[in-house]
Amino acid sequence: MTDAVPMTVTGVRVELPSNQPIVLLREQAGARYLPIWIGAVEATAIASAMEGVQPPRPLTHDLLRDVIESLGATVVRVVVTELRDSIFFADLVLEGPAGEVTVSSRPSDAIALAVRTGAPVFASGSVLDDAGIVIEEESEEEEIERFREFLEQVTIEDFLDSGGSETS
Repeated sequence: MTDAVPMTVTGVRVELPSNQPIVLLREQAGARYLPIWIGAVEATAIASAMEGVQPPRPLTHDLLRDVIESLGATVVRVVVTELRDSIFFADLVLEGPAGEVTVSSRPSDAIALAVRTGAPVFASGSVLDDAGIVIEEESEEEEIERFREFLEQVTIEDFLDSGGSETS
């Protein structure tokens, strides 16, 4: 993790005109953002956790958090490790009774879990160099309105197909 850059999960946005959701990470000590295209289900999972929404029953990422905690482990960090063939890869690092364990993960799932557990998120320096961008800040109201529009378009069918890929 020597070249890992601390990131902040700034939220979920919808890229226009495709209406494709992205999770947006921001370099903590810099101006670059890392946009990662994700599926609608994962976008909803990240956004609802960031907003503190508590589902009546555990959803998949809530269940995973509960299982990890029940096994006496904690989520130590999430690292977006690689960008290969326009697909992002991530590691979920856990600490438990057997020591530290690294599990390969889709970035969206790892980020959804990090948001639920308060674990820090990092990106490798090479990924940030390859895919990081500097964007002009839009007003918070514009961002909230775009996200509300995205949520209004999400259907139950979006939740039935969770096999989406994460590409740049």
